[in-house]
Amino acid sequence: MAAGTFPTVKICGLQSVEVLKSIVHLPIDHIGFVFAPSKRQVTPDKANELISYLKSEAASGLTIPLTVGVFVNPTQEQLIDILAVAPLDVVQLHSQETPEFCSWVRERFQVQVFKSVSISKSEDKVPSLTEVGAQLDPYIGSVDAILLDTFDPVYGGGSGKTFAWDCIPVYLEWARLAGVKLLVAGGLQPDNVNQLVEAYRPDGVDVSSGVETDGVKDIAKISAFVERVTRK
Repeated sequence: MAAGTFPTVKICGLQSVEVLKSIVHLPIDHIGFVFAPSKRQVTPDKANELISYLKSEAASGLTIPLTVGVFVNPTQEQLIDILAVAPLDVVQLHSQETPEFCSWVRERFQVQVFKSVSISKSEDKVPSLTEVGAQLDPYIGSVDAILLDTFDPVYGGGSGKTFAWDCIPVYLEWARLAGVKLLVAGGLQPDNVNQLVEAYRPDGVDVSSGVETDGVKDIAKISAFVERVTRK
């Protein structure tokens, strides 16, 4: 992230047009729709309804966020069927998807691809740049961003828990050399996101459960989260 700029903000797990109407005026860069098994999972038709609302706002001159679909090990057929109904801007892949699969997604749908990397809640040691390169170099040219998220044994991510942030700098160094963006998720909320941004300066931050109250997106928390990312 260049000096003087702010990380991009992604609000994930949107399910309601009413919530979207309440936050579309905020400086949010990405809105995420979860298609993987989750309590926040949406159908393609619901995602289409949300995307259609955004497009109507764009037609009136409003700058709207890009739409992101979150998937865990989808098949090509599933993606073809879903994107035929819900025309996404970004496909976010959260499991063992190969570089070849990521390239196919980019080329087939003409979308950006974000690839998630799961980080244990407490890593034994910070990996070296060589170790990160061995893991991620095959994805160079196949993805637009790497998303660091806390490992979840069931869903891959979306655990609502933070990981060991001291590993961020080496992934950020790799991302700079590779020419891709580095995004951070996992347990972020209004109370800790500014600490993350100030200390590590990732290219973007991603939040879902951290802006919810009793499992429902909370407009006040979303507003506070965005304000704390974009304040000087």
